[in-house]
Amino acid sequence: MLDRLKKIAKDLLAITWIRRTYEVVNRGFLESFGSNRLLTHLFFAVNPLAFNREQSAVLRGRRNYYRNKSTSRTTHVELRRNVHRLEKGLIMRPRRDVFARDYITETIEFYETAARQWRQAPGSMDQSEMEWAHDVLTEYFRVSARTDRTVEAARARFEAVEHGAENTGKIPHPKELVSDISYDSLQLLAQQRRSVRWFEQKPVERELIDKALRVARQAPTACNRIPYEFRIFDDPALAHEVAAIPFGSAGYSDNVPAVAVVVGKLESYFSPRDRHAIYVDSSLAAMQFILALETLGLSSSVINWPDFEPLEAKMQRRLSLDTSDRVVMLIAFGYAHDEGLVPYSAKKSLDTFRRYND
Repeated sequence: MLDRLKKIAKDLLAITWIRRTYEVVNRGFLESFGSNRLLTHLFFAVNPLAFNREQSAVLRGRRNYYRNKSTSRTTHVELRRNVHRLEKGLIMRPRRDVFARDYITETIEFYETAARQWRQAPGSMDQSEMEWAHDVLTEYFRVSARTDRTVEAARARFEAVEHGAENTGKIPHPKELVSDISYDSLQLLAQQRRSVRWFEQKPVERELIDKALRVARQAPTACNRIPYEFRIFDDPALAHEVAAIPFGSAGYSDNVPAVAVVVGKLESYFSPRDRHAIYVDSSLAAMQFILALETLGLSSSVINWPDFEPLEAKMQRRLSLDTSDRVVMLIAFGYAHDEGLVPYSAKKSLDTFRRYND
């Protein structure tokens, strides 16, 4: 027994030595190559694989953006972007008599393409998107002064489009104050939301999932692109399989009755400067989805998604993802088990993360 204890102590000392040695070497390496951008560039020139998947995804997304412009699609992201830009011009105070002249011709081209698809294949495009585009363009030309040749040429093209749409009122309007939710109620909801990992083994009604997704889609996104998908798996066997792919679900993935894989769509952007928007926009939507689930009696837990090549490749195969599709997170959800516990997870005090005018 004594010899065994000595061996265990020796092994622990060896592990501690290895860990400390690794930390010293790693810190020295990072202090050197992380000290300036030139050395950082040198490091990644020698080791190009670290962010190769991300780089490939960004380039593929930009390629797909331009490819998609000539294909029939349910949603036209380039039209959405420009229509939202028009909306921002319409709400300016004071509003200029003529605005958007540098992109109104392009917007009409996008609209003509969408209207042509709408005529040739009714129902192949999001009806709400088409109505919104029609209404905003109608309002834009209504308020624009008839003094600019570019705008007038675009007006003529718009009026010549055979779209069969009628005004549905989807234009800028005064902010509505219809909610009776108090701050105290919202704070209680946020405190009630805890990361639940133990669920009742019963199905989650799709009606409730769709209700939560309706709240999720109300989250703000850059130029109203909505550059994400929620891939829902509510079959228990499939949910267990998908939830088990990330590292962070070890030990409880076979307890998950439903899981959402939040996927960012880099094909929504033509410029690499916007490559981070999928993570921001989808995360905003994910939080609203989670809070909505909570109001419906459903609990959830975010499963972190690591940028780790073997897992990326596995999820890509399992969900048949394009190279430009980026998994942002997984959300396990269902009815919380009565006997399941949740971590206390003490939060930081305001002074640790809040600064004013500093």
